[in-house]
Amino acid sequence: MQVTLTIVRYRRRYIYFALLAMALHRVPLWLNRNISFYKLMGSGKNGTFDKNPDWQQWAILTVNKETGAVNSSAEELMEVLYGSFISKWFRFFNCETCTFFLEPIEGHGKWDGREPFGELAKQTAYEGPIAILTRATIRLSQLRSFWANVGGVASQMNGAKGLLTSIGIGEMPFIKQATFSVWQSRESMKIFAYQMTAHKEVIVKTRKEQWYSEDMFVRFKPLKITGTIRGVSPLEGIL
Repeated sequence: MQVTLTIVRYRRRYIYFALLAMALHRVPLWLNRNISFYKLMGSGKNGTFDKNPDWQQWAILTVNKETGAVNSSAEELMEVLYGSFISKWFRFFNCETCTFFLEPIEGHGKWDGREPFGELAKQTAYEGPIAILTRATIRLSQLRSFWANVGGVASQMNGAKGLLTSIGIGEMPFIKQATFSVWQSRESMKIFAYQMTAHKEVIVKTRKEQWYSEDMFVRFKPLKITGTIRGVSPLEGIL
């Protein structure tokens, strides 16, 4: 199994076509026999849960049955991963892309009633750079409480020691939200998760007030990264 997350940035004048891609790209992804699970998502302006969308930045997450794409050249990568239609679309609109290749190692929860990354261990011995995907479907009755509390977590996370990059993504504004982050080590991630005051308080409220109707937390081993976001490789010198 190979998991890939591609961040796609369009030029401002092509925002309409970025929105159109959210509908059109579902067809070739659904028809791709090498893809067992996929999600097309938008991005928030901040690096975590965010109500304010970045209309230029979008994301594709896929679970692939075969792993050959990790060895593909940058030129052929998009076609190998997503097929010729999506690859040509990105080239035509001169999109900037950044792809993370990930190996799921730990986690729990479901996404649309499925376990797309298989049955994962709760804990492993892995101690290197680690990527985290946290996603949730927020109950309509808890939207006000959720959005009133996550701002403090976002501000603390952006300055957290050991954070290499963080990207807010989601399938549906306000309701289906996710955060993808990469940390230098498991230890730096744990320090943020369990010692930062705002984050600890949100974890307690999440359980007490039952904010989510469905949630998922998965840790990955980052294998490779290609491309850039805003001209910068988020893991420069790490992978």
